[in-house]
Amino acid sequence: MYLESERQDVVIYCKKLVTAGLTTGTGGNISVFNDKAGHFAISPSGVDYTDMTPEDVVVCDLDGKVVDGSLKPSSEIGLHRVFYRRRPDIKAVVHTHSTYATVLATLREDLPALSYLIAYAGVNVRCADYASYGTEELAEVTFEAMTDRHCALMANHGLVAGDADIASAFAVAEQIEHCCEVYVKARSIGSPVLLSEDEMRRTEKRFRTSYGQK
Repeated sequence: MYLESERQDVVIYCKKLVTAGLTTGTGGNISVFNDKAGHFAISPSGVDYTDMTPEDVVVCDLDGKVVDGSLKPSSEIGLHRVFYRRRPDIKAVVHTHSTYATVLATLREDLPALSYLIAYAGVNVRCADYASYGTEELAEVTFEAMTDRHCALMANHGLVAGDADIASAFAVAEQIEHCCEVYVKARSIGSPVLLSEDEMRRTEKRFRTSYGQK
């Protein structure tokens, strides 16, 4: 099977979207890019994640054309390919409809540096301007909001995360959803104390160079 490893990863992490509570139903989507082939594997539109198989996953080129697979790719294919075309550091994209990220995105607020874990994404997480789902406009405004970041909130919609591999991209999505939950709950009883930009930049550097198993 063409891009078998990438297709298997899409299935594995789509199922984790549900078990980790990052989406409901068939919401959200995941893709993995093979830069040597110049193609990416992306979850199909409207397929239940519990039933999805690697054969269901669609392989597309950077123009959005299907090169392998019989199903229709996610309606957010433009959101994925804009990163593969213009962010060489990103090889996997995770889009969620997670609850607390969507709460902040509905308020159209950025997520500030309330926790060192925000450094998974950068010094903060910006909220992109609103655009209709599945459009090139949505891809563009989200890409802009994720400049120098690995995550962005999508106004009235959800969250997108990207990184060098699917495990890292998924970790960003999980950690930022956790931080969104903490922020929303902290604001309900007081005013969160934020970390400095210098502290966030130091932490971001540590995450990218020395944290975890290399």
